[in-house]
Amino acid sequence: MTSASSNTRLATLSLAAIGIVYGDIGTSPLYTMKEVFSREHGIALTHANLLGVVSLIVWGLTIIVSLKYVALILRADNRGEGGVMALMALAMSSVTRESRWFHPLMLVGLAGTALFFGDGVITPAISVLSAIEGLEVATPAFQPYVIPLTVAVLVALYTVQHHGTAGIGKWFGPVVLVWFIALGAMGVVNIAANPSILAALDPRHALRFLVDNGWLGFAALGAIFLAFTGAEALYADLGHFGKRPIRLAWFVAVFPALSLNYLGQGALLMSNPEAVSNPFYHQLGSWSVYPLVAMATVATVIASQATISATFSVTQSAISLGFLPRMRVIHTSEREIGQVYIPLVNWLQLLVVLAAVVGFGSSTDLAAAYGIAVTTTMVTTTVLTFFVIRHQWKYNLFLCWAATSFFLAIDLAFFLANTLKIAHGGWFPLLLGTIAMTVLMTWHEGRGILFANLKKHAIPLGDFLQSLFASPPLRVPGTAVFFRAEGDGVPHALLHNLLHNKILHERIVFLTVFNRDIPAVPEAERVRLADLGHNCHQLDVYYGFKDERDILRALELSKGQGMEFAMMETSFFIARQTVIPVVGGGGMALWRDALFATMSRNARDAAEYYRIPTNRVIELGTQIEI
Repeated sequence: MTSASSNTRLATLSLAAIGIVYGDIGTSPLYTMKEVFSREHGIALTHANLLGVVSLIVWGLTIIVSLKYVALILRADNRGEGGVMALMALAMSSVTRESRWFHPLMLVGLAGTALFFGDGVITPAISVLSAIEGLEVATPAFQPYVIPLTVAVLVALYTVQHHGTAGIGKWFGPVVLVWFIALGAMGVVNIAANPSILAALDPRHALRFLVDNGWLGFAALGAIFLAFTGAEALYADLGHFGKRPIRLAWFVAVFPALSLNYLGQGALLMSNPEAVSNPFYHQLGSWSVYPLVAMATVATVIASQATISATFSVTQSAISLGFLPRMRVIHTSEREIGQVYIPLVNWLQLLVVLAAVVGFGSSTDLAAAYGIAVTTTMVTTTVLTFFVIRHQWKYNLFLCWAATSFFLAIDLAFFLANTLKIAHGGWFPLLLGTIAMTVLMTWHEGRGILFANLKKHAIPLGDFLQSLFASPPLRVPGTAVFFRAEGDGVPHALLHNLLHNKILHERIVFLTVFNRDIPAVPEAERVRLADLGHNCHQLDVYYGFKDERDILRALELSKGQGMEFAMMETSFFIARQTVIPVVGGGGMALWRDALFATMSRNARDAAEYYRIPTNRVIELGTQIEI
């Protein structure tokens, strides 16, 4: 690739990253300053406090986003992929499965994932609602229409999800870039009117604010943290854009624009304290309110779209890693494998988002619910990263402890400040996270119990084949593919077929799918074939958690190992287990057994999930008590 084409590609990816990665953090100026100086926090609107708050925000963007995420966390990629699930898999692979840290790391990663789902609900709700609330600044007559308009925008957004973002996604970057240019320009206008705000660049003002305000200053950190929500998206979208475009977009466009706007809002409040009711929409005067509402609505819709897409992506990874049941996953782009749509997740999330908008009723009330989910996710990221840099990268122990302690102290300070808001709305994402964590853990533990039960009664495959062919049954033309679990014995489907039909196909293939803790497995390493004798074969297929499960494609790859499949002569035998919860089954609590059984019954059909033609599938059922 030439230098010119390489630079063009970098610029294109950086522009796209501005739209997808930074939409969330880019809409934080809509509500952050308003919340910091709201009556609930009791922070007086004084010159010293304005300098302190703006200084905390600017230096928070520098330390938390620029240093922690952009400079450091982006390096902790799992073969190019980022996000809590990818980091959890990387951290768990950095220690052995027998390590005492293995299961705690899994729990930490799942907690971050569960709270990410809570964040995925709050982000669309608060972003769109805060944008529409600008109409109240123009005239109080619009106040009764804020909630209905917000609901209408959100319903429209979720309704078009099945089309994917392939068509409109190319406009996200340019639109959000215009948004950041507007943020920076408004900041420059207000800074020019009151340049004394530039003193906030001195970090001593941030320290003085915390010391002088004591408990109130600490409590205000919960609102100040709103300026940093969306930082996790930098890491979560690593796989889509790569490190360089994300870093370039941040330092060239996003960081300067955000810093200028927060400085500008501080300068505005110094000159016009009455603007504290909604500093963002007062930056240029009354003439600009309607254009800003329109621009903010588009920006918040794009920010919400990025969060929704990330939720689909995280759900797909959780399914692949065995923490959620199979669901219907629709690929919305033929060129971009990462663009997926999951109908069940889409409509469930919409219902919860609408409940949040209607239940909380304002961005101020939603702000109390926002920070707790994001801060907890940030804490989990910091903890998991320690194990990666220490055990995977073999960094010096003192350096690992020093860096982790520094960032963890900042994360915990914001987390503790946000815990003060649990009674005022922070309970909402915690409740969502608890529900999500329960589902994730129940499915994971239930599968473990199920496989242990099957393994306990499994017949070793080698011994079975030896005895079977001592007096072989009638063999009929064609190929039979029997799905066989990891470490499993003889597939139940084969036993049922022999019991009822008394025949065996001419060629038998035992197919085992292995889910690897890496994003993608190269096609050259996708399949492995072993000859078991008597025209029986073991075919192992390997997938990463971002790989699309396509068994027919895997069978095509087996040609390279000397085996070809004629689809019209091939039958796929799949055992469908019906889980029956029983009292004293030795598994989980009965209600969790029942939840697992319900999820198992409603899981997506295996044939559809693995993209096997339904007319070539034979399902044989078996009941298993847990």
